[in-house]
Amino acid sequence: METRPYVSWELMNNFMIDVFKAYGVPEDDAKICADVLLESDRRGIESHGCNRFKPIYLDRIKNGTLLPVTKIDIVKETPTTVVMDANNGMGMVASYKMMEMLIEKARQYGMAGGTIFNSTHYGIAGYWTTMAEKAGMIGISGTNARPSVAPTFGVEPMMGTNPFTFTIPTDEEFPFNFDCATSIVQNGKIEFYERMGKPTPAGLVVTKDGGTMTDSGQILKDMRAGKCALLSIGGIGEETGGYKGYGFTTIVEILSSALAGGPFMKELSGKNPDGSNKMYRLGHFFFVINPEFFMGVDTFKKTAGDICRGLRASEKAPGADRIYTAGEKEYLAWQDRKDKGVPVGDAIQKELIGLRDELKLPYHFPFED
Repeated sequence: METRPYVSWELMNNFMIDVFKAYGVPEDDAKICADVLLESDRRGIESHGCNRFKPIYLDRIKNGTLLPVTKIDIVKETPTTVVMDANNGMGMVASYKMMEMLIEKARQYGMAGGTIFNSTHYGIAGYWTTMAEKAGMIGISGTNARPSVAPTFGVEPMMGTNPFTFTIPTDEEFPFNFDCATSIVQNGKIEFYERMGKPTPAGLVVTKDGGTMTDSGQILKDMRAGKCALLSIGGIGEETGGYKGYGFTTIVEILSSALAGGPFMKELSGKNPDGSNKMYRLGHFFFVINPEFFMGVDTFKKTAGDICRGLRASEKAPGADRIYTAGEKEYLAWQDRKDKGVPVGDAIQKELIGLRDELKLPYHFPFED
């Protein structure tokens, strides 16, 4: 049962837009950024929602590693491809422009792909793939990130959590939406555990001596210092398939950097050798496929829906209540939250109040009553 107080979607949206604007983000761009963050909370993905508003975006604008005004340069374009330089601006703004372009290209030519370099954190990858799904198309996206994941048989953080995401339209009320990191857990989840005062489950992090650790706050500190690393899906070694997750993580790293000739791995640390801050210069990739150019969008949606329904109707394990398909839990989270608002814990409450007071904005939050 949820015990945290709720803040209405409208209030939180307006507040985030006003704060972004106060930090120098143009209003139209601020609307995009606020919507991307809130979409995470709508789906119950709190590791990438309001939880990251201040530490990932506002603090980086303040320390100079994220530029509030996004200057987008189209470096190369063909009828079906785009290469974009985000010039260290808001990754969410550049990604929105990219998806608008690719959807239009796929509408004309059936498929389109693009990559962005010199970018910053672009929020949940599923936001961009869902833009394609809303247009009746398949969306695929991934991004590299600051090094935090060790290769199989390694203990050094070399690659990011590197999500590999697909959103596929169906004839149901919700799409098939597979949106997750290629590591077992992502940095944002450990940040969320730390804010909630919870330990990180054992077996998700490897230390220099090959062991594991669970202190969330210490994990975040040690990871910055290169003393521990996250594990790819499958875990330590090969016996439980860790090499498979490692392979997917590497694929995302290659596609996010090599298609645009951008930086990769340790170059994305956000730190100079002397420990001072530098631009992250992340890379993202996007692909859009239009089913109308195959056997038609209606046929595609019906078959995709039949597959999902068949999976959910299959025999359940003893003690299991139900079987889900990807995107279903996020849909149910929204059904539960759409009339309630955003659940806000103590740590985020303090951040919201601090930002309001710092910027002298005329807001009052329900948790203050």
